Amino acid sequence: MDFEYQIEGGDFTNAGATSSAVKKILKQLGVNPEIIKRTVVALYEAEVNIVAHAYRGSIIVNLEDHKISIKLIDEGPGIEDIEKAMEQGYSTASQKVREMGFGAGMGFSNMKTNTDSLIVNSSPGIGTTVEIINYF
Repeated sequence: MDFEYQIEGGDFTNAGATSSAVKKILKQLGVNPEIIKRTVVALYEAEVNIVAHAYRGSIIVNLEDHKISIKLIDEGPGIEDIEKAMEQGYSTASQKVREMGFGAGMGFSNMKTNTDSLIVNSSPGIGTTVEIINYF
């Protein structure tokens, strides 16, 4: 079962809408509440990264009997140094984004904590792909 969502960069009004929709689906399917929580936290962080840093992106959610896989693909500046971006507290968010309460540098740290598998690939000047996997 696949679901796809489109995200617009800079659209903080709708940031979190995909996470909420996925949470609702997982609840309806009777997924363990702890798995739902972990998945939604990781997805929300990744979704906000698209809104804060990219021009636009898509989120593809794949549900199987034993796992949920979420691929986030954005068009944006990409990440120069993925290893550095993974450090807790490291942020490249603009002052405007920080003033809205985002960009504290906890996104990737929270994603790592709440996923069974996190894969990040990026091409500077092209965009970033993040894959989140949690097993049921």
